[in-house]
Amino acid sequence: MNETTTSARTAGSAPMQGELWSARARDYAELQEGHFRPLYESVLRRAELANARSSLDVGCGPGLAAQVFAATIANVAGIDASAAFIDIARERLPGRNFRVGEMEQLPHADGSFDLVTGFNAFQYAASPIDALREARRVSQPDGTIVIATWGLPEDCEAAVHLKALGALMPPPPPGAPGPFALSDESKLKALAAEAGLTPIDVVDVECPWVYPSLDIALRGMLSAGPAERAIRNSGVERAREAVANAIAPYRKPSGEYHLNNKFRYLIARA
Repeated sequence: MNETTTSARTAGSAPMQGELWSARARDYAELQEGHFRPLYESVLRRAELANARSSLDVGCGPGLAAQVFAATIANVAGIDASAAFIDIARERLPGRNFRVGEMEQLPHADGSFDLVTGFNAFQYAASPIDALREARRVSQPDGTIVIATWGLPEDCEAAVHLKALGALMPPPPPGAPGPFALSDESKLKALAAEAGLTPIDVVDVECPWVYPSLDIALRGMLSAGPAERAIRNSGVERAREAVANAIAPYRKPSGEYHLNNKFRYLIARA
């Protein structure tokens, strides 16, 4: 199998997800993405990455993970459904291989990368198992795959804003994945194994979300794709009000908002 003969599988998630995540791409890049830097830095410190010379970030967003990895990995690349995100990633890392595309049909040849990562990405695929099999295909034999997702709901104070937005969204189709679809360690490992990967280790990382004001908090939290679904269904004012009420308990006397979260990643071998 190579990049010209990859078979068509279940219709992917790119058209819908790309449109949703593009709507407020600059706000996401400037106000929200930075909260995940501890996660990217934790992955980069892993011994399994010590000899990596090439990496692909699946669902790369505006490219912050690729920026972090570029400190030690010579050839960084990314793919995302959002054209707006890819534009920003190209601005941040000119000349690197960033493409708009589908995670379930990656436009890369077999064995192209030492490392393939997916930060808060694979659970949104129309078929997560197909997305992980594609990650395995483009990985070098015995390469490293990183599957990162939200931690358990009880370890994520930001879950309150997701719950508030969920009430404003249209009903999801039966079996639709949510942000916590892969948060359970046993489910995460089982999915990786089903995709032909060998699970190695699961790591939790503290990623606090800190905002200097309510306005910045709302712009950041409403910049993600799921928030855009709520906005389109119920209107931006209702979405702002719902999130403001949900995060009110996390306001500090200074006016700053501070929500503690744990994100989780699985290191696996291809």
